[in-house]
Amino acid sequence: MPRWVDGYGAEDYAQDLAAIAQRPSETLSLHVHIPFCAGRCLYCGCNTTVTHDSARMDAYLDALDREMALVAERIDGNRDVLQVHLAGGTPNYLSEAQLTRLTEMLERRFHIVADTECSIECDPRRSSAGQLELLHALGFRSIGFGVQDLDADVQRAIGRIQSEELIRDVYWMAREIGFDSIGFDLIYGLPQQTAATFDRTLDTVLELAPDRVACFGYARRTLSGPHQHAIDVHELPDNAERERLFRTAVSAFTQAGYAWIGLDTFALETDDLALAQADGRLHRNCIGYTATPSAHVAGLGAGAIGELQGTCVQNQLDLEGWRQEVHAGRMPVDRGRRLSALDRRRRDAISHLICNLELPYRMADGCLDDEYRRLAAYAGDGLVEVWSQGLRVTEAGRFFLRELCTEHDADFHWDRARWHFSPFA
Repeated sequence: MPRWVDGYGAEDYAQDLAAIAQRPSETLSLHVHIPFCAGRCLYCGCNTTVTHDSARMDAYLDALDREMALVAERIDGNRDVLQVHLAGGTPNYLSEAQLTRLTEMLERRFHIVADTECSIECDPRRSSAGQLELLHALGFRSIGFGVQDLDADVQRAIGRIQSEELIRDVYWMAREIGFDSIGFDLIYGLPQQTAATFDRTLDTVLELAPDRVACFGYARRTLSGPHQHAIDVHELPDNAERERLFRTAVSAFTQAGYAWIGLDTFALETDDLALAQADGRLHRNCIGYTATPSAHVAGLGAGAIGELQGTCVQNQLDLEGWRQEVHAGRMPVDRGRRLSALDRRRRDAISHLICNLELPYRMADGCLDDEYRRLAAYAGDGLVEVWSQGLRVTEAGRFFLRELCTEHDADFHWDRARWHFSPFA
C-alpha cells in the first residue's frame, strides 16, 4: 500500500509541476474548490466554511488567483485544459461579479478552449435565472444540483429546505437556457426517509429526466463533522432498509432508460458516460466519472485535491494557512502520496473494474494476482463470470461492487470512485 511521503511539500510539488512542463503533450484538468456556504446542511461531509461576508470571498479569490499563477508559471499554462470543475462548498454562492472574475482568472492563467468541459456544482436555493444565464454565458455547459431528497420531513431532519416547486423551476430554467448536461445529486439513508417517501422523490426526478443522477449513501462521520450529531441516529434507516432504498433507485432509473454507471451514478443511455462504459473506456478522477480523462488534475483552492506526476495531492484545509502559504509564494500543499508504477497499475485496474465492470487479466497480471483469484472465486456465487480475457461483474454482482473491490484491498480507501469526500480523510 502506498504511504504518505514524509515531508512532501511545496518544493516537491513545484518540482512535479516543472517535470510536467517538460511534457507539453500531456493533458491537464482543473479541480477548483470554493469552500463557502450560506449555511451548513446536517448531513454534509465536505470541507466548507459558513460565512455571509462577501469581502471574505473576494479575499479568497485574491489568493486563488495567486495560486493559479504559481501553478501556471510552473506547469506551462499554454497547454489545452480538458476539464474545469468548480466544486464546494457552494460555488454558486459567489456573486455574479465573483463568478465572472473567477472565470476570467482561469482564462488568464490557463488555456481554456472551446472544447474544454466546464462544469459546476450548484445549490438550487441560490440559483436564479440571471445566475444560470451568466454561468452559461461564461462557458459552463454541465451543471449539477444538490437535490438530496424532496420529502419535507426528510428536509427538515437534514436542515435543507427546498421545495419540489423550486427544484422544478430551477431545472426547467437550466434546460431552457441550454445547458448540455443537467445532473441531480440524491442521498439515500437519510433520517425519516422511507420507501414511500423515496419513491415519491424518484418519481419526480424521473419525470424531470435530468441527464445524470448521482445517488450517494449518507455517510455518518461525526469525528470530522460534529454537526452531524444534530441528526438523530434513531431516525436513520437501518442497513437493510438502506439497501432496499438503493435497489429501488437502481430499478427505477434502469427501467426508465438510464445506464448504471460505476458505483452510484446513473446516466441516460445517450450520455457520454453511458456510451463510454458500453465501449469499456470509462475512467474516473477526482472530478468524477469521465469519458475524457486527462493525464494530470491540478487542485486549486483550500482543501483542493488533485493528481500530478503520479502523486495524489491535497492542499491545506485551513483557509488561513492556505492563504498565508499562497501569499508567501509557496505551493499550499498539505500532503501528498507518491504512487509507484505498481501502485498506479493497481489503481488503474481497480478503477477499470468499477467503471467498466470487467477486470482483464492483462491489467491484473503482476499487480492484482491475489485479488484476481479471490474475485474469480465469486463466480460460484453468481457475482462475477470468468471469460477468456478476464472477469466480468454480473448484474447480481453490481450490488456488491464496492465490497468486491474493497475486500482485502487497502488501496481503495484513497482511490474512491468519486472523490466528493476527500480521499485523504
